[in-house]
Order: sequence, then structure tokens, then C-alpha cells
Amino acid sequence: MKKEYCGLFGIYGHPEAARMAYFGLYALQHRGQESAGIVTWDGTRIREQRGMGLVADVFSERHLGKELKGSVAVGHIRYSTTGASLLRNCQPFLVRFGDYHLAIAHNGNLVNTMELRAELEASGSIFQTTIDSEVFVHLIAKFLNGHSLEEAVIKACNKIKGAYSILLLANDKIIAVRDPHGVRPLMLGRMGDAYVLASETCAFDLMEAEAIRSVAPGEMLVIQDRRLQSYRICDPQPVRQCVFELIYFARPDSEVFGEVVYERRKQMGATLAAEAPVDADYVMPFPDSGFYAAIGYSQASGLPFEMSMVRNHYVGRTFIQPSQDMRDFSVRVKLNPVKSMIKGKRILIVEDSIVRGTTIRTRVKRLRELGAREIHMRVSCPPIRFPCFYGIDFSSKGELIAAHQSVDEIAKFIGLDSLHYLSIEGLLDSVHCNGEEPPYCLACFDGEYIIPPCGEGLKNCLDDATLALSW
Repeated sequence: MKKEYCGLFGIYGHPEAARMAYFGLYALQHRGQESAGIVTWDGTRIREQRGMGLVADVFSERHLGKELKGSVAVGHIRYSTTGASLLRNCQPFLVRFGDYHLAIAHNGNLVNTMELRAELEASGSIFQTTIDSEVFVHLIAKFLNGHSLEEAVIKACNKIKGAYSILLLANDKIIAVRDPHGVRPLMLGRMGDAYVLASETCAFDLMEAEAIRSVAPGEMLVIQDRRLQSYRICDPQPVRQCVFELIYFARPDSEVFGEVVYERRKQMGATLAAEAPVDADYVMPFPDSGFYAAIGYSQASGLPFEMSMVRNHYVGRTFIQPSQDMRDFSVRVKLNPVKSMIKGKRILIVEDSIVRGTTIRTRVKRLRELGAREIHMRVSCPPIRFPCFYGIDFSSKGELIAAHQSVDEIAKFIGLDSLHYLSIEGLLDSVHCNGEEPPYCLACFDGEYIIPPCGEGLKNCLDDATLALSW
């Protein structure tokens, strides 16, 4: 099972900015469950609330109604891709430099973090966290000497390499930046007279805000005095948006990269049905992965769609297992079978992806124990064979089952009668590429990195470096 990365939300010019940020982060909760934070500006001072856990656990009515005052707010939810899951690494990351109070919220991953951090420390910078986002703040501070804030941000962007969508609250302005290749999404919207920014449009829907457009790759937006200004941070680069947003990460009711996620996932399933038909009794997903691709497969193939595994929606992060010797209990407690639907049946499972294969193996084993006659699987993305250095938490090739095993070997490991992954060509057709140069990053499938990794790449590289220095 994969984990999501981060979600951003910003709002400018709303009297209850903190409350709107809370709603926005709540809608984006699927993008990260480790920590949450909101920073506001009330015209004279900056205020913050950050904590570990879910949005509803971190913020109370006291925070939203009394403490987080102001009409400008930036919020962040985190799944750690660089830097361990610790309170000090929660975002927005807040610093004071000269006349500026700066708060940064970052979605993505920088690939030259270690190089830049060493350079900055050599010139006297002192770091408080092990997140790559702090490097960006130090670069801004460095370039502020003799330059405007906007110029400093552009110069900092030209030093960093990697994937980033960034929201920066600087006193009475919000600055939004998206990396030149547009790897991570960032949307601009309006809510009455207020501007809003979010990783996905589902955050706008909750507060009935109007989606205007994506922040363009390599674009910087500055919102101040209710005015919006746009700048280019560099010359145009090839666009390489993360296709995993459409496969897995984004909420199905969102629009990302100009595409309706629900429709693209259904089309992936329909394309799978054309590529690899199966003589089965019905199609099913494991809730909630593969759900919409399974609908598409069912509709295109004519096979019935069934839910023979039912999810327990009340299993939380603090569920207490009764004993250590109950292997696989944490997996089984989340999904429970409809036994009469399984015995003697030929079942086709549609999954959105396979990373390590261990969780799926446990679930397939359970179906076998309940008497399934045949179990086939179709996956709505190509095999993941290469690490991601841009913000997805499979940054080691050793974690990826498809990096070391053939499709037949994976099928045998999981316990399947047949296995088929969606081809890269089928994936691109499903997301409207139509033979043109794809504006998507496919590096985890084909190993072609638009931004060459600088070597460290691993989630805890900064923590490991700090630990080594402490010895």
C-alpha cells in the first residue's frame, strides 16, 4: 500500500481565512495523514498552529475562532517524503528574517537538497529541521540582500532542482510557485473577493469556490492588496506532470492537470478491458483502490461489477491489535469478505497499482481460503520498476517488486491465475495524449527522469546525515 504525500491550501482576503483553510485541508486529507498546520497573518503579526495527526485532531474551535486571526492563511498537510515524521518537520515552516515573517508550505521533493544544505551551512546558515523545504527558505534569505522578495524567490527557484509546488506567506502577501516541469499540481480559484490556492479542486468544492486555472509550470503568482500578478521564474521547460495524480493520488472528484480524475480512471479500466479480457464471473476492486478503474473495466467488458470485499470505515490509526501473534490482522480488519460471493467464483480484481505486493498477496490468499475458483488481476498502470525522487514514497528500487520480478513471477508470488498491467501506450491514451509527446512524468515506469536525481534521493537522507554528524 502506498502513502500519499502532501496537500497545500492558501486563501487571501477572507475574514475567516483560518476556518476556510481548515475546510480546504480537510478536503485534501487523503494527500497526507502525518501532520497538519495553518499559519495566518492578521495585519500586524503572524500566528500558527501545527501538530501531528489528522486535520480534525490538530485544530479546535479555539484555534479557528480565536487564535488564528487574520484574512490571509496558508495550510499544509504532510506525508513525509524528505525528513522524518516529527513535530519539528511539520509545515508550514515559519521563520523571521528582517521585516519578513515567512511561512512555507511545500508539496514535492528537491533532488539537490544535500548539496545546497552543505553549501548554506558552510556560509553560516543554521538549520532547525530535516525537511528539504527549509533549504528553500534559507536561499530566499540569502538572496533578499539587495533584492525584492519576488526577485529572491525567483533566484531561489533557479538554485533548487526537483519537484515543487510552494505556497509562501510573507507578511501581507501570498506567493505561489510551481516548478518548471509542473510535476506537482497547484490550482488557483476565487471565493467571492478572496483568492484561493489548493493542490486539488476538491478543496474548492467544499467551500463553493470557483476554480479558475492551474498555476502554470514555471509560474510565480503574487497576491497582495487583492491584486494578482504573474511572473515567469525561468524559460519554458518540457512539461512532466506526475501521472500518478490521475492513477491514484488525487481524489476522483477533483480536476487535475485539466482532467477530471474520475473519468480518466474509468478510461484506464476500459483500456485494460480491451488489452486483457478475462472470462470471469464478475469484476471487483479492493476498496478503495482500483474502484473507478474497475467500474470502467466492468462497463467496457460487460462483466458485472460486485463488491465482495467490504471496507470497515471506522478503523482508525489507533486501532489496538489484540495480540502480536495474529499475523495479517491489521490487513484483515480493514476488509471483510461477503463469503457467499466468493466460493466457487472466477473473480477478476482491478487494482490501481502494485508497489511491494505484500498487502495484495495477503488479500488474495484470503480469497483462496474462502474458495475462489480462479483469481485474475488487472492493474490500471504499468509496472513500477524505478524509484521516484519527486515526492512519492517509493524512493528505493529494492521496495519495488516489478523492479526484480517478471509479470509471471509477480503473479505467482501474489497467487494469481493471471496478471496484466496496463501498457504505457494504453495509459497515455487513457489520459488524452493521443500520440502527442506526453506532458506526464513516467519515470517510475520507464526510468527516464526529466530531473536527474543527485544521488541522495532517500526520504530520511537529511536525518541520516544529521545522525552521522552527531557521532
